[in-house]
Amino acid sequence: MSPTADGSANRLADATSPYLRQHAHNPVHWQQWTPDALAEAARRDVPILLSIGYAACHWCHVMAHESFDDAEVAVVANRNFVCIKVDREERPDLDAVYMNATVAMTGQGGWPMTCFLTPDGRPFFCGTYYPKGTFLQLMAAVADTWRTRRAEVEETSDHVAGELRAMAAGLPGGGAPVHPGLCDDAVTAVLMDEDTERGGFANTPSGAPKFPPSALLEALLRHHERTGSPASLAAAARTGTAMARGGIYDQLAGGFARYSVDSSWVVPHFEKMLYDNALLLRFYAHWARRTGDPLPRRIADETARFLLDELRRDGMFVSSLDADSAGVEGLTYVWSPDDLAAALGPDDAQWAATVFGVTADGTFEHGASVLQLRRDPGDADRFERIRAALLAARRERPQPARDDKVVTAWNGLAITALTEAAFALGRPAYLDAAAECARRLLDLHVVDGRLRRSSLGGVVGDAVAILEDHAALATGLLTLYQAMGDRHWLDASTALLDLAVRHFAEPDEPGRWYDVADDAEQLLLRPSDPVDGATPSGASLIAESLQLAAHLTDEDAAPRYASAAEATLSSAAVLLARSPRAAGHWLAVAEAAVRGPIQIAVACESPDSALLAAARALAPGGAVVIGGATDSSALLRDRPRVRDADAAYVCRGRVCDLPVTTVEELATAMGPSV
Repeated sequence: MSPTADGSANRLADATSPYLRQHAHNPVHWQQWTPDALAEAARRDVPILLSIGYAACHWCHVMAHESFDDAEVAVVANRNFVCIKVDREERPDLDAVYMNATVAMTGQGGWPMTCFLTPDGRPFFCGTYYPKGTFLQLMAAVADTWRTRRAEVEETSDHVAGELRAMAAGLPGGGAPVHPGLCDDAVTAVLMDEDTERGGFANTPSGAPKFPPSALLEALLRHHERTGSPASLAAAARTGTAMARGGIYDQLAGGFARYSVDSSWVVPHFEKMLYDNALLLRFYAHWARRTGDPLPRRIADETARFLLDELRRDGMFVSSLDADSAGVEGLTYVWSPDDLAAALGPDDAQWAATVFGVTADGTFEHGASVLQLRRDPGDADRFERIRAALLAARRERPQPARDDKVVTAWNGLAITALTEAAFALGRPAYLDAAAECARRLLDLHVVDGRLRRSSLGGVVGDAVAILEDHAALATGLLTLYQAMGDRHWLDASTALLDLAVRHFAEPDEPGRWYDVADDAEQLLLRPSDPVDGATPSGASLIAESLQLAAHLTDEDAAPRYASAAEATLSSAAVLLARSPRAAGHWLAVAEAAVRGPIQIAVACESPDSALLAAARALAPGGAVVIGGATDSSALLRDRPRVRDADAAYVCRGRVCDLPVTTVEELATAMGPSV
């Protein structure tokens, strides 16, 4: 991008966000969101121009190139506004506040988000992407309105702020307890919305765009495990298969793009996000473990390898790969018949075109195609050779930029997924990677006893962690504790949960949670969004971690975690009843809860115990599995081996069956609880 007029950087050069650093040499005088920035707007008596985006966003790059890198735009922006840039991934609290305002004002949202605010942060005009000409006109109109019709601005901003505060109430505490019938009805409602022909769930009359319904798929698997329902398993398999065989999945290197622009998963929006791939890794590993199907096993393995090969840095996982390469969307990933011929030669190119669905007309732009794999080819050796050759050729192309920001919550999701995949797929290296990530994250992101949201290159950002960071990381650590038996992971997880209870829970309404800590910077409002979106909500994530902690901690701590988990899940009953598709992770946690959740304690002398391995392979999603010597953990207390044989104790709630000593008996004990 072009430098500022004097060649210097603006106030984003020292940011810990790659997205903000991309704008450090814009001629627009950007600065970060700080009290000083708001004070400057008040002192100058000008509005704030707030632009929110993220590094992998295609249209963010377009607007940056067209407008923010343009001297004419910069003159108007700098003269009339205090210009603030925000990375939505680093400051999801700000993004939540102003996305709600944008949707309320325009009926839709998206990024880049463009908002005009009063100096104290009240929005009075919001939108998304604007081309240069429109943006210039808009800034001129807003500046004129501010100067000549201030009373209208104040009235509008007061009204919008009031509406936003009313919308931010979130779920009240004290709802009805969840029960099997509620989960059954939620699944029935979800299945009514399924696109049975192409997989997924339609969001619009056209069925596009389609986002991976990651948490909802996990919930459907758990429902099948609880009830034996073939319908929920079939729906999960249809969507899982359609995504895995479509263009949204990278057929050469593994990993999923953020969403499909069409209804058949053919053409992706090419950015790849850590959170999507962590959540989908968990689902595919769970599906593979449950059914033995080779397709989800392959996809889970390849997705895990994508995380380790492409997104891992210094033992932790970075945020995303860009949608663009050399300024062109999808340039790295698409192929024409001529591209295949250049990489493979004519015979292999013709075969590859048939296998991957590459045609002269193309499925993308300019006659290029996104690779699909609608069925496995008969010649597996030839397929692997050709796939390797295409991947090698692709690596010679311009590559997408990588956002190296490390986000706590998304790393927590990755820790959970890799740990579970390690046992589902028999890959100890995944467990090693998860443990290393957890160690490094705790060492770097816990500062003076408090968790931070993100870091870049080993430098921790100023943004404090939000609810989802505490919850996702706590769940990852509790999952590691089950896998490794190291008390350190349990202690670290409960420390995070105790912080969350202290700073995010509403003390007067058990079960209600805020997304932002009580001692964090005071914004226009305190977000409290319970809806599961591309990532699970902070509240549904904390319900999961509390539920696990209730069955893994000692008797003095377990009751308070159990009470908090029950109250939190109960608060979501109304959401599960009315909008289950917006409550996918809630439903997954509820499915585990109404089944007990199942706890399996395996008294054994060796971590290589065959009975412990079977417990981990057979346990349903959301179950708690602990193995080791008697008294090595709360679940194993007073539960010994039986007649010198390893013994498994299967419990639901606090009620346990008699111990079993064979895999067959264990499988029977964990059958569907219809």
